[in-house]
Amino acid sequence: MAFKLKLPSFKAVAILVGACIVLAIAWFWLFSLKPYAMTQAQMRDAYRYSTPNALDMRMQQLTDRSWTFSYRSFDGASVNGRIHYPQPPKSAELPFPVMLGAHGMGRSEIRWWQDSFNDRPTVEQTHLLSQLALQHGYAVVTIDARQHGQRKDPRRSLKRIMADLHYFGNQLDYENMVRETVLDHRVLLDWIETNPALDPAWIKVSGYSMGAQVALLLAGIDQRITGVLAIAPPHIGSGTAVVAPQNVATELVGKQVWMLSANDDEYASSDQNLALFASFPSKDKRHLVYAGGHILPEGYVNDLGGWFQRQSEQVANAESEATWESRRVPADSAPQDQ
Repeated sequence: MAFKLKLPSFKAVAILVGACIVLAIAWFWLFSLKPYAMTQAQMRDAYRYSTPNALDMRMQQLTDRSWTFSYRSFDGASVNGRIHYPQPPKSAELPFPVMLGAHGMGRSEIRWWQDSFNDRPTVEQTHLLSQLALQHGYAVVTIDARQHGQRKDPRRSLKRIMADLHYFGNQLDYENMVRETVLDHRVLLDWIETNPALDPAWIKVSGYSMGAQVALLLAGIDQRITGVLAIAPPHIGSGTAVVAPQNVATELVGKQVWMLSANDDEYASSDQNLALFASFPSKDKRHLVYAGGHILPEGYVNDLGGWFQRQSEQVANAESEATWESRRVPADSAPQDQ
C-alpha cells in the first residue's frame, strides 16, 4: 500500500509564518534591549560612591612580596584580591607604581597569577602580563569582579544574568555587576592612596574582555588612573549605556591608552573596534590589531613592554618616532599598529 505525503496547504504555511512574525514583534517590544543615552553628568552620577567608614582591610601574607586581602566596599560587600610587589617592600626603594588587573567574564583574579585553574588554561595570558609588570617594577593588584570567583552568588548565577540580558532584556543585574565592580576598584584606589609602598600618582589599569570594559570605565571615571590597557574589549551598545566605555571616552584626555583587538573577534567587529579607538581623545594612544578571534595569539604580551614606560620616557620616544596612530607593522609580523 502506497502512502502519499500530504504537504501543508498554502493557507497553513501563511498562518504559521504570520504567527512567527507576530511572536517576533511581541518579543522585540516586550523583551529586547531598548537603547538609551547617558550624558557625561549622568555617567559621573552613576559612579559616585562613599568610602566606607570601616574599610576593614585584612591582609594575609603569602610570601615576602605577596599578600591576599579582603575589604569592605562602598555598599558593605566583601571584596577579595591579592597584591604582589616586585621586591619585598621592607627592603625596596619605595614607592612602587601600580598596575590593577581586571579579569574577563567567567574568570577570576587568580587568572592574573596562574597559567591554569581547575585544569583550564589561562588562555588570556594575563598571568604573563602580571610577570611583565613585576619585571618593570610595578606592584600588581587584582580583585574578583562581582558574581565571579569567590564572590559568586548561587542565588543569581552569571549564566542566568546573561540569559536574562540577552533573551528577556533585563539589563539591571548585568549593569550592576559591571558598574559595582568599577566602584569596588574605586574603593581599592582609596586604600592604595594610604599605602606608603605604592605611588598614588602612578596607577595604571589593564583588563581582558569584560576586564577591558571595566578598565576603560574606571580610567574614564577616576582621575587617579594615569594609563589604561584594554585587551579585546567587547562592543557594548546603548542598550546597556551605563556600562558602555564610549560614554566615558572623552574623559581619557591626557591619559595613556593602549587598546588591543582582533580582526575577527566574535564580540566586537573591526569597525566597532576602530570606532571605539577613534573616540579616545588622548594623544598618547596606541591600537594593536591581531589576526584571529577573541583569544589573542600566543605571545601578544611580548608587545606590551612600552606600556609600562615612565611618562618622561614616552615623551622622549614620541619626539623621535611617528605617532602611534600612523605606524604600521609589516603584514608578516603581526600585529598591525593602528
